[in-house]
Amino acid sequence: MLKTRQEILQFGLSFPDTYQDAPFHDDNWQLVRYKGNKKAFLWTYERNGYINLNVKVEPEKAFFWRDIYLSVVPGYHQNKEHWNTIILDGSIPDKDIKTMIGESYDLVSDCPTKRIYEAVKQIPRGCVATYAQVAELAGNRKMARAVGNALHKNPDPFSIPCHRVVNSKGELAGEYAFGGAWKQAEHLIEEGVEVVDGKVDLKQFQWKY
Repeated sequence: MLKTRQEILQFGLSFPDTYQDAPFHDDNWQLVRYKGNKKAFLWTYERNGYINLNVKVEPEKAFFWRDIYLSVVPGYHQNKEHWNTIILDGSIPDKDIKTMIGESYDLVSDCPTKRIYEAVKQIPRGCVATYAQVAELAGNRKMARAVGNALHKNPDPFSIPCHRVVNSKGELAGEYAFGGAWKQAEHLIEEGVEVVDGKVDLKQFQWKY
Protein backbone atom coordinates (compact mmCIF):
# COMPACT_ATOMS: atom_id res chain seq x y z
CA MET A 1 0.00 0.00 0.00
CA LEU A 2 1.18 3.54 -0.75
CA LYS A 3 1.57 4.92 2.76
CA THR A 4 4.85 6.79 2.96
CA ARG A 5 5.97 10.00 1.31
CA GLN A 6 8.98 8.16 -0.15
CA GLU A 7 6.76 5.59 -1.87
CA ILE A 8 4.65 8.37 -3.36
CA LEU A 9 7.68 10.33 -4.55
CA GLN A 10 9.19 7.22 -6.11
CA PHE A 11 5.97 6.59 -8.01
CA GLY A 12 5.85 10.21 -9.20
CA LEU A 13 9.46 10.00 -10.37
CA SER A 14 8.66 6.85 -12.38
CA PHE A 15 6.99 9.02 -15.03
CA PRO A 16 9.21 10.17 -17.92
CA ASP A 17 11.20 13.41 -17.64
CA THR A 18 10.45 14.19 -14.00
CA TYR A 19 12.51 15.45 -11.08
CA GLN A 20 12.07 16.14 -7.37
CA ASP A 21 12.12 19.66 -5.95
CA ALA A 22 11.79 21.41 -2.57
CA PRO A 23 11.15 25.02 -3.59
CA PHE A 24 10.11 26.53 -0.26
CA HIS A 25 13.26 25.76 1.77
CA ASP A 26 10.95 23.64 3.91
CA ASP A 27 11.51 19.86 3.97
CA ASN A 28 7.80 19.34 4.60
CA TRP A 29 7.07 20.35 1.00
CA GLN A 30 8.48 17.93 -1.58
CA LEU A 31 7.31 18.24 -5.20
CA VAL A 32 7.70 16.26 -8.40
CA ARG A 33 7.94 18.36 -11.55
CA TYR A 34 7.85 17.70 -15.30
CA LYS A 35 11.15 18.71 -16.91
CA GLY A 36 9.57 19.97 -20.13
CA ASN A 37 7.94 23.00 -18.50
CA LYS A 38 9.15 22.68 -14.87
CA LYS A 39 5.54 22.52 -13.64
CA ALA A 40 4.72 20.45 -10.57
CA PHE A 41 2.13 17.67 -10.93
CA LEU A 42 2.59 16.11 -7.48
CA TRP A 43 2.90 18.03 -4.20
CA THR A 44 3.58 16.11 -0.97
CA TYR A 45 3.42 17.44 2.59
CA GLU A 46 2.41 16.37 6.08
CA ARG A 47 -0.67 17.97 7.61
CA ASN A 48 -2.78 16.98 10.62
CA GLY A 49 -0.81 13.78 11.07
CA TYR A 50 -1.22 12.50 7.49
CA ILE A 51 0.80 12.73 4.29
CA ASN A 52 -1.20 14.84 1.82
CA LEU A 53 -0.85 14.98 -1.95
CA ASN A 54 -1.97 17.78 -4.22
CA VAL A 55 -2.71 16.67 -7.80
CA LYS A 56 -4.03 18.54 -10.81
CA VAL A 57 -7.45 17.57 -12.17
CA GLU A 58 -9.78 18.48 -14.97
CA PRO A 59 -12.61 20.54 -13.42
CA GLU A 60 -15.27 17.95 -14.28
CA LYS A 61 -13.16 15.19 -12.70
CA ALA A 62 -12.47 17.14 -9.50
CA PHE A 63 -15.92 16.46 -8.05
CA PHE A 64 -15.93 12.91 -9.38
CA TRP A 65 -13.04 11.96 -7.07
CA ARG A 66 -14.33 14.06 -4.17
CA ASP A 67 -17.73 12.34 -4.37
CA ILE A 68 -16.16 8.87 -4.24
CA TYR A 69 -13.71 9.44 -1.39
CA LEU A 70 -14.09 11.58 1.73
CA SER A 71 -10.30 11.80 1.80
CA VAL A 72 -10.17 13.62 -1.55
CA VAL A 73 -10.88 17.28 -0.89
CA PRO A 74 -10.43 20.61 -2.71
CA GLY A 75 -6.78 21.48 -3.23
CA TYR A 76 -5.13 22.85 -0.10
CA HIS A 77 -3.62 26.31 -0.83
CA GLN A 78 -4.32 25.86 -4.56
CA ASN A 79 -7.06 26.54 -7.09
CA LYS A 80 -10.02 24.46 -5.88
CA GLU A 81 -11.35 23.91 -9.39
CA HIS A 82 -8.13 22.49 -10.84
CA TRP A 83 -6.48 20.81 -7.86
CA ASN A 84 -7.47 18.10 -5.40
CA THR A 85 -5.82 17.11 -2.14
CA ILE A 86 -5.51 13.38 -1.41
CA ILE A 87 -5.22 12.53 2.30
CA LEU A 88 -3.30 9.27 2.75
CA ASP A 89 -5.38 7.85 5.59
CA GLY A 90 -5.57 4.33 4.14
CA SER A 91 -9.11 4.70 2.76
CA ILE A 92 -8.17 5.07 -0.92
CA PRO A 93 -6.96 2.05 -2.96
CA ASP A 94 -3.47 2.32 -4.43
CA LYS A 95 -4.79 1.98 -7.96
CA ASP A 96 -6.94 5.10 -7.61
CA ILE A 97 -4.13 7.08 -6.00
CA LYS A 98 -1.89 6.10 -8.92
CA THR A 99 -4.65 7.00 -11.41
CA MET A 100 -5.05 10.47 -9.90
CA ILE A 101 -1.29 11.07 -9.94
CA GLY A 102 -1.11 9.81 -13.54
CA GLU A 103 -3.95 12.12 -14.61
CA SER A 104 -2.14 15.03 -12.96
CA TYR A 105 1.05 14.16 -14.86
CA ASP A 106 -0.85 14.00 -18.15
CA LEU A 107 -2.41 17.41 -17.57
CA VAL A 108 0.89 19.08 -16.65
CA SER A 109 3.05 17.37 -19.27
CA ASP A 110 0.54 17.58 -22.13
CA CYS A 111 1.73 14.11 -23.11
CA PRO A 112 1.03 12.61 -26.57
CA THR A 113 -1.65 10.28 -25.19
CA LYS A 114 -3.73 13.20 -23.98
CA ARG A 115 -3.39 14.95 -27.35
CA ILE A 116 -4.35 11.75 -29.15
CA TYR A 117 -7.53 11.40 -27.10
CA GLU A 118 -8.43 15.05 -27.73
CA ALA A 119 -7.94 14.50 -31.48
CA VAL A 120 -10.17 11.41 -31.49
CA LYS A 121 -12.92 13.36 -29.73
CA GLN A 122 -13.08 15.67 -32.76
CA ILE A 123 -14.01 12.91 -35.24
CA PRO A 124 -17.67 13.54 -36.15
CA ARG A 125 -20.36 10.91 -35.81
CA GLY A 126 -20.83 9.12 -39.14
CA CYS A 127 -17.17 9.51 -40.13
CA VAL A 128 -13.90 7.66 -39.61
CA ALA A 129 -10.30 8.85 -39.46
CA THR A 130 -7.08 6.94 -40.03
CA TYR A 131 -4.37 6.46 -37.42
CA ALA A 132 -2.15 8.85 -39.40
CA GLN A 133 -4.88 11.49 -39.42
CA VAL A 134 -5.26 11.28 -35.66
CA ALA A 135 -1.48 11.43 -35.24
CA GLU A 136 -1.34 14.55 -37.40
CA LEU A 137 -4.09 16.22 -35.37
CA ALA A 138 -2.17 15.28 -32.21
CA GLY A 139 0.90 17.07 -33.53
CA ASN A 140 3.03 14.41 -35.22
CA ARG A 141 1.91 12.35 -38.22
CA LYS A 142 4.74 9.89 -37.59
CA MET A 143 3.31 8.63 -34.30
CA ALA A 144 0.52 6.53 -35.82
CA ARG A 145 1.75 3.51 -33.84
CA ALA A 146 1.38 5.52 -30.63
CA VAL A 147 -2.22 6.26 -31.64
CA GLY A 148 -2.94 2.54 -31.81
CA ASN A 149 -1.37 1.93 -28.42
CA ALA A 150 -3.29 4.79 -26.82
CA LEU A 151 -6.63 3.70 -28.25
CA HIS A 152 -6.24 0.13 -27.01
CA LYS A 153 -5.85 1.59 -23.51
CA ASN A 154 -8.78 3.98 -23.94
CA PRO A 155 -9.98 4.81 -20.40
CA ASP A 156 -13.32 6.27 -21.49
CA PRO A 157 -14.78 4.86 -24.74
CA PHE A 158 -18.00 6.84 -24.24
CA SER A 159 -16.16 10.16 -24.46
CA ILE A 160 -13.26 9.05 -26.68
CA PRO A 161 -14.85 7.36 -29.73
CA CYS A 162 -11.94 5.15 -30.71
CA HIS A 163 -14.25 3.00 -32.83
CA ARG A 164 -14.10 5.81 -35.42
CA VAL A 165 -10.40 5.16 -36.10
CA VAL A 166 -9.36 2.73 -38.86
CA ASN A 167 -6.12 1.92 -40.64
CA SER A 168 -4.93 3.45 -43.90
CA LYS A 169 -6.94 0.90 -45.93
CA GLY A 170 -10.13 1.52 -43.99
CA GLU A 171 -9.83 -1.77 -42.13
CA LEU A 172 -11.23 -2.17 -38.64
CA ALA A 173 -9.24 -3.27 -35.60
CA GLY A 174 -8.76 -6.94 -34.73
CA GLU A 175 -10.70 -8.89 -32.17
CA TYR A 176 -8.41 -7.77 -29.33
CA ALA A 177 -9.89 -4.28 -29.41
CA PHE A 178 -13.27 -2.71 -28.68
CA GLY A 179 -14.59 -5.78 -26.87
CA GLY A 180 -14.73 -8.14 -29.85
CA ALA A 181 -14.18 -8.53 -33.57
CA TRP A 182 -17.54 -7.03 -34.50
CA LYS A 183 -17.97 -4.50 -31.73
CA GLN A 184 -16.27 -1.71 -33.68
CA ALA A 185 -18.39 -2.51 -36.73
CA GLU A 186 -21.57 -2.42 -34.63
CA HIS A 187 -20.73 1.04 -33.28
CA LEU A 188 -19.96 2.38 -36.75
CA ILE A 189 -23.08 0.90 -38.33
CA GLU A 190 -25.19 2.45 -35.56
CA GLU A 191 -23.73 5.81 -36.57
CA GLY A 192 -24.52 5.35 -40.26
CA VAL A 193 -21.11 4.18 -41.47
CA GLU A 194 -21.26 1.27 -43.92
CA VAL A 195 -18.95 -1.64 -43.09
CA VAL A 196 -18.32 -4.31 -45.72
CA ASP A 197 -16.07 -7.30 -44.99
CA GLY A 198 -14.44 -5.51 -42.09
CA LYS A 199 -13.66 -2.39 -44.08
CA VAL A 200 -14.97 1.15 -44.48
CA ASP A 201 -14.91 2.98 -47.82
CA LEU A 202 -12.58 5.88 -47.03
CA LYS A 203 -13.67 7.78 -50.14
CA GLN A 204 -17.17 7.95 -48.72
CA PHE A 205 -16.73 8.04 -44.95
CA GLN A 206 -13.27 9.47 -44.21
CA TRP A 207 -13.41 12.67 -42.19
CA LYS A 208 -12.45 15.70 -44.25
CA TYR A 209 -11.19 18.20 -41.74
